[in-house]
Amino acid sequence: MTAKNFILDTHCLIWFQNDDPKIPAKVMDKIQDLSNTVFFSQVSLFEIAIKQKIGKLPEFTADLNEVYHQAIADNFTYLPIKNQHLFSYQRIPLFEEHRDPFDRLLLATAYEENAIMLSVDENFHLYKGIVETFW
Repeated sequence: MTAKNFILDTHCLIWFQNDDPKIPAKVMDKIQDLSNTVFFSQVSLFEIAIKQKIGKLPEFTADLNEVYHQAIADNFTYLPIKNQHLFSYQRIPLFEEHRDPFDRLLLATAYEENAIMLSVDENFHLYKGIVETFW
């Protein structure tokens, strides 16, 4: 099997850290295959920080520093926001039904890093042909 690059969507990162059974076995196989590189993005940390502050993640109370260090301990690779990710943001179409800026920056990051998005978000299928998703 050929190694691949994957990027965790924010909910996938949270669910993984919570041992949530919502992650299907086929996705867990990709995440736990040590020949793959699994990225977690600075975008997700920013999204978690904002959503915790405004009360949108009441079930996820982990400190952001803990989230980061746990992800590293889980063998995920930290991916800081790069200028090229921001430049690629323009390549991601803006659909009326999907305007989430965090998702769009994660998609731009996946595009730039030639990585597959691990996400249950059905809106990500709008970007088929630009960014590959798996779930």
